[in-house]
Amino acid sequence: MTELLYPPARGVAARVHAQMANQARLARERGETDIALEGEIDAIESIIEVAFWASLRREELYTPTISLAFVSPDRAFRPLRFEPRLPLTPEALAKLGPAVKSAGIHLGVWRDRREDALEVWGITRALPAFCFVLEVVAPGLLVVKYPHAASGKFVNLVVLEGDQVKFVDEQGANVPDCPDVVSALLGFESPMAWATGRANVFVRLAVSMRAHGRGGALLVVSAGSERWRQSIVQPIRYSMTPPFGEIAELMQRQQLDQRQWQEELSQAIDAVAGLTAVDGATVMNDRYELLAFAVKIARHEDSGRVQEVRVTEPVEGSAALTLHPSQLGGTRHLSAAQFVYDQRDASALVASQDGRFTVFQWSACEEMVHAHRVEALLL
Repeated sequence: MTELLYPPARGVAARVHAQMANQARLARERGETDIALEGEIDAIESIIEVAFWASLRREELYTPTISLAFVSPDRAFRPLRFEPRLPLTPEALAKLGPAVKSAGIHLGVWRDRREDALEVWGITRALPAFCFVLEVVAPGLLVVKYPHAASGKFVNLVVLEGDQVKFVDEQGANVPDCPDVVSALLGFESPMAWATGRANVFVRLAVSMRAHGRGGALLVVSAGSERWRQSIVQPIRYSMTPPFGEIAELMQRQQLDQRQWQEELSQAIDAVAGLTAVDGATVMNDRYELLAFAVKIARHEDSGRVQEVRVTEPVEGSAALTLHPSQLGGTRHLSAAQFVYDQRDASALVASQDGRFTVFQWSACEEMVHAHRVEALLL
C-alpha cells in the first residue's frame, strides 16, 4: 500500500474509529441491537486511501462516484455476492463505478482472514446501524458517514477534499435557535421528530435542491398566514390555487406500505425541489403545501434593510462570523436574508450552483438573522 499513501487518512481513521465506537456503545446502552461490528483502524485507513486514488481515475471518460461500506456479507440483507471477490484497489473500484452510481447502493468491503487482505465481496442496499461508509463524491472529495439507528438516515462525520479535512462539529446543534433541519442533519433529531416528518421532509428537500445543481431558494412560511406576501413582488406569476398538497397528503398516510410511500414521497419532493431551479424563490408552508414558485423577494415596506447576519458552519475549527449579507453570496443569499429579517417566523433554504447550502432563520436569542452553512452535512 505504500504507493497509495494519502497522508490525511491515518489521523482521520483513528478519530473516526473512536467516534463510531462511542456512538455504537451509546446505542447498545439504549437497547439497540442491529449494530455493525466495530471497524478496524487500519481497514478504515486503507479504504480511505484506496478510495481517494480511485476518485482521481477515469473509466471511459467518467470519474467514479461510489459508496464503500465496511460490512461483512453475513450482516448485509439480500446481498449480491461476487465470485471471485475483488481486491480493494483503485482499478477495481473505478471499473465497478458505473454499476453502483445510483444512491443507496454500496460496495461491501471486508477482510479475507486467510489472506489478511481487504476485498470487495459484492453489493448491498441495506446496512446495519453505525456501519462505516465512505462515499466518493467527486475527484478528491470523500465523505465518511454512518447510518443512524433511529432514523435510518446517514450522518456525516468528516469531509475530505484533497488535503483539507473537515470534521463535523458534534456541538453544532447547540448554537442559539438551531433549526430543526440542521439538528436532523447532525443526527441529533429525536426519533419522534423523524416520525412526524418535519425534519425528514426539509432535509430531503435540501438534498434534492443541492443535487440538481442549478441553485435555488425555498421559503418556508407559517401555514394559515398571508403576511409573507407583503415581502413578495406582486403579482405572483406562478401561484398555486389551491395550494399543491401532495407532500402534505403523503405525510398524513405514511403508515401505509413503506416502500411505495417512500417512492411517492421522493418523487413529490424531487418535483418541488425542481421548481427551485427556476429563477426566483419557491414558497412552501410548514404543512408542506406548495404556495408559489419563481417569486421575487422585495423588502417589506415597514422594514429596514438587513445589515448584519450571523454565519456559522457545524465544522470543527470554524469561527462564527458577523457579516453584511452581501458577503454571503449572490442575489439569492441577500434576498433570503432580507426575507427572514422581514418575516421572522419564516426560514429560507438556499442552494448555490457551486454546492454551498445555507439555512437562514431568525434568532431571537441573537436578535439577528442567522445563516447556517450546512453543505458539509449534505454531501
